[in-house]
Amino acid sequence: MKIAMIGHKRIPSREGGVEIVVEELSTRLVQEEHQVDVYNRMGKNVQDKKIDKNKKKLKYYNGVKIITIPTINKKGIDALIYSFLASIRALFGKYDVLHYHAEGSCAMLWIPHLFKKKIIVTIHGLDWQRSKWGGFATRYIKFGEKLAAKYADEIIVLSKGVQKYFKDTYNRDTNFIPNGVNKPIIREPKIIKEKYNLNKDDYILFLARIVPEKGLHYLLDAFKQIDTNKKLVIAGGASHTNDYLEEIKKKASEDSRVIMTGFVQGQELEELYSNCYLYCLPSDVEGMPISLLEAMSYGCNCLVSNIEENIQITDNFANSFEKGNIQDLKEKLEKCLNQRFMFNKEISDYIIQKYSWENVVNKTKLLYEKMQR
Repeated sequence: MKIAMIGHKRIPSREGGVEIVVEELSTRLVQEEHQVDVYNRMGKNVQDKKIDKNKKKLKYYNGVKIITIPTINKKGIDALIYSFLASIRALFGKYDVLHYHAEGSCAMLWIPHLFKKKIIVTIHGLDWQRSKWGGFATRYIKFGEKLAAKYADEIIVLSKGVQKYFKDTYNRDTNFIPNGVNKPIIREPKIIKEKYNLNKDDYILFLARIVPEKGLHYLLDAFKQIDTNKKLVIAGGASHTNDYLEEIKKKASEDSRVIMTGFVQGQELEELYSNCYLYCLPSDVEGMPISLLEAMSYGCNCLVSNIEENIQITDNFANSFEKGNIQDLKEKLEKCLNQRFMFNKEISDYIIQKYSWENVVNKTKLLYEKMQR
């Protein structure tokens, strides 16, 4: 089959969960001899200062054809222009399937629908719930959601909660295909020792985009009330949320135990997962957090907010606290710090067996094939 991927920012990239999914799905489909064109979005990248400039000019990546679509790097506008131009460009690609990712990009789904193209959509979360978006952007994303429900041949969702939402709201059946995770590479603390003086079990790890819905402000407020020698490592870049990032930097500067690494990838990322004492994800809103899947694949002990999307992943293998409740988060952190945590092979085995990219690809391919009949 010939497949187009539309709706992410760019690959190769770890800017967000959507980008990781598109990269894993596309490269694995190519390995099975399908042709995949990925429509990258031109624009600034949280990784710019950390990657070779030549990578920005990529035409192919691991067999995947890269088509870069120009846009304007302005919050709320860039995605609109990108998805419009990508949808127009894709009309001429003779694709068997157009695969849209995320609700915002689906606002242009009417274009290929008009030309009777086969369309599949992956809803990575109810993006209009995310507090970084203003009034127009929120309405635009909701519009994309409605078009997906109306016109997509098939819809993939990442959580049972979103599946129920689409059934209740639009009477639309969807396909539940959760994200996958790769086997971890366990590493000794070398880079993180040199850069941040971090050793094994020295720190609590927050690893996610620095955006309001990830709840990092709750974690900082709770952590400053705790008497501990452990550090709090904040790893991640911002995404259209510079005001929030400045707020976080101010909070972090008030506690010498807090370390902000910025965006991380490669060996440094693997070392942070491999050596943390506790991984904490205090989100208000999630689609299906890949960082949590990755942390658990490393056998990390985890503390997460009790939203359905987190609990769906952790099952009985993590501690949780009431979403948005700083006092409860503080108490649960203290409880975790008073326990003796070690690498947990049971957690690692559970997550790797339950969530594999091979399963994601196989189930997605079946939907592609179903649409061709």
